[in-house]
Parts: sequence; C-alpha cells; structure tokens
Amino acid sequence: MTQITKDLADGKIDILIGTHKIIGKNIKFKDLGLLVVDEEQKFGVSVKEKLKQMKVNVDTLTMSATPIPRTLQFSLMGARDLSTITTPPANRYPILTSVNSLDDDIVSEAINFEMSRNGQVFIVNNHIDGLTHLEQMVRRLVPDARVVVGHGQMKPEKLEQVIIDFANHDYDVLIATTIIESGIDMPNVNTIIINNAQAFGLSELHQLRGRVGRSSRKAFCYLLVPPGKTLSPTSRRRLQAIESFSDLGSGIHIAMQDLDIRGAGNLLGAEQSGFIADLGYETYQKVLKEAMLELSTEEFADTFSDRKALNDKLQDDDTAYVSDCVIDTDLELMLPATYVPQEGERISLYQELDNMERETDVMEFRKRLEDRFGRIPHEALELIRIVSLRRIARTLGIEKVMLKQSEMYIYFVGEENRAYYQSPAFGRILQYLQQNTRRCKLREVNSRRSMLIHNVTTVEQAVSILQEITQLQSL
Repeated sequence: MTQITKDLADGKIDILIGTHKIIGKNIKFKDLGLLVVDEEQKFGVSVKEKLKQMKVNVDTLTMSATPIPRTLQFSLMGARDLSTITTPPANRYPILTSVNSLDDDIVSEAINFEMSRNGQVFIVNNHIDGLTHLEQMVRRLVPDARVVVGHGQMKPEKLEQVIIDFANHDYDVLIATTIIESGIDMPNVNTIIINNAQAFGLSELHQLRGRVGRSSRKAFCYLLVPPGKTLSPTSRRRLQAIESFSDLGSGIHIAMQDLDIRGAGNLLGAEQSGFIADLGYETYQKVLKEAMLELSTEEFADTFSDRKALNDKLQDDDTAYVSDCVIDTDLELMLPATYVPQEGERISLYQELDNMERETDVMEFRKRLEDRFGRIPHEALELIRIVSLRRIARTLGIEKVMLKQSEMYIYFVGEENRAYYQSPAFGRILQYLQQNTRRCKLREVNSRRSMLIHNVTTVEQAVSILQEITQLQSL
C-alpha cells in the first residue's frame, strides 16, 4: 500500500481502483482528472464532499441502479446531467416479485422449485439474531436442502470460504444478511427470499432483488412480512413500488418513488433525504435567498454601513431587496382561445412566460408567437409586458404592483428592511414623486408603505413609468 501511495503521488499510476480508502489523508493525486463513483447510494454526503476536495472542478461520474433522493433531485432540477441505461443484457427476464406473509408453504415451494431446476436460493434477514431460526425452519421444511449461513460477524476467512463453497454449488441455500447486497454475481441463484421486507429501504430492496436473475433463467423474488402485522403507510408504499416496478431497467422509476416517499434532502446539509420535497428546489432557493437578504439587512446591517459599498452592491444586484414581485390587476391579460386554440399549448406558453427573466428572452418569445400564430392581440401583448414590469419592479425594491381601476399602487419592502430606504433605488422613487406631485401620493397603512400613481390604464404605461424612474438620479 505504501508503494502504491508513493507511485500515485508521483503520477506513475494512471488508474486507481479502490474503496473509501482513497479519501484517506495519506492519499495524494498528482493530477486527478476523472472521478468515477460506483454504487453511489453507498456513499454518504461527507464522503462525497471529501472526494470533491481532492481537486477543484474534477469531472465526476456517479453510477447507481437507484440514486439517492438528493442526487436524483440535483439531476431533475438540472444541476447535474442524468443519463439512464434501460436496455438490459441479452436473454434476461424481469424478476417476478411478490409480497406475501411469512408462511411455511411459500418458503417450501420456493426452495423446492428452485432445487428442482438445479438452482440455488438466497434467504436474507436484516438481523443476525434471526438467521439461526431461519436455518432451522429451512432444514425442517426441506430436509434434503444443503444450507449454509453467512454474516458480517464471522471471521473473514470463514465467510470467504462460505461464499466460495456456495458459488461452487456445495450448498443449495445461503441464509445471510444484507452483505450480499452488492458485489455478488452468481448466475445459478435465481430465487431470493427477503424476510421482514418492510424493514428495508426501497433502494436496498431493489439492490437485493438484483442479486438474482443474472442468467437466462426466469427469477423470483419473495418479499415476506410478519403475518398479522399492520404495516405503516410508508412501508406499504415501498413494497407496492418494488412489486410494481419489476421490469428490467426500472431502477430510475424506483428511485423516483423513493424521492416521492422520502423527500429530496437538504441541498446544503448532510441529509440525503427530507424536507426539500415539501418545498421544491425553486422555492427552497427563494427562501434561502430571502434568509440571506434578511441577515445582510438586519442582523449584519453594520457590515454594509459603508454607503459606497452598499451602492455598489445595489448596482450589481438587481434583486438586492426583493426576490420576487407580485402583480395584481383587473386588466384583461391572456392568450385568447381564438389566438392559441389548443388549451394544452396555452398552458405551456403561460408556464414558459412565467419563467422568463431577461428582456432578450421576451423578445424571442414574441417573435416565435408571431411566427406560429400570427399578429399578437392586445391582451396577449399586455400579458407579455408583465415580465418586464415584474423585472423592473424588483430592481426598485417593489414587492407588489397593483393595477386596478386605472390606478397603480406600488408596495415597498417592510420597515424591518431599513437599509432599503437609504438605497439609490428608493431615492429614485422619491425623485419621481417630487416631479409628479399631482399624479403621485406616498401612503402608509399598517406600517406598510406604498405609492399611488393615477391614470395608469395599461401594463405598457406601468412599464413606461417604472423605466422612467430607473433612469432618474437618486436623491
């Protein structure tokens, strides 16, 4: 090992294949270019972070039959690329999966059928204490079966011999813990019985099921639960998912179910599953940004007491004080059915428009719309202008714009965000107010400040007014 470490640091080794050992303090790479992580679901967040720290911006490929929820969420939101292999090897069949209560007849029938075609059987239990009971049960039900037990508390030499003897077909049944979950490839084993299946995770069940069906024979997976025991809703969903998705290449579907059941995890923490599922990535990012904004303008406001530094920040960051702006209006803003006939197409266009931020994207959207459907009607043009209105309003620290009865109300951030009222953005609004005293009125209701602007009948006029404000010199 010492020689390997030395050669690795000197750049004499091109490819290193190892376990978690490669994240040790003594392991140094001369120029790491590619990191491949197999069985990614076996690695915790802390280990993955250490792997990343080996080198900045190293290309990383993670492989897994069932990605953990956090990793899958990263891929679904576009933070990582995802590709799936759904084409199975030649002459493979789906593994027939069934959920049953632990019953003598089922165990006896499963073992006898497999032995009748000269095959072998895995029996998995999640606790070592129960292995002896299962061994006695199998010997009672199938006296002619050759049974052996293997688990992680055995001496390594003895466990290795058990696996070798079983692979050589010296035994018919191997009763083991989840040590067989990965790395075991025995084509002659085509029946697996998983006891107390309700206690296993979804990914773990899929990995265990993958230990059989590795030849051209049809394979069977029996998920056994204690008779008469009431399963929790989560356990029931897991078992239903693993039973339903038994086709070859269905690992991604099982991972999606796991994501739905457990949640997506904490993007910035160590939890690989959890509460983000209740929010969604976009909302999580919005909440995170608002929390950072609150800290910078309240608890750490003194850090930004330098007026010049604050001004520079405001110029560089258009959304320094609000992360979003709500638009409320009684104007007719829509894509008419006479213009875009298909309802599904209209919904898709609404969603696309709602996700736009840049003015260039809006212009391209208008061009595509005209090219596909012809001249854009007035109410659709007004709808498209909402994107610009919302974007400019955010730059001015406006939380809400209301257009009703030919009047525009713009609502500012709360008093707790006191740094805003010393900012250039609010200074421009005050400048506009001074220049248009007859048309504008500053108001404060229930400690919430807003400004009323009369005679605003269209979104186009509202956009024009906000654009005029942004071009003013602040007080």
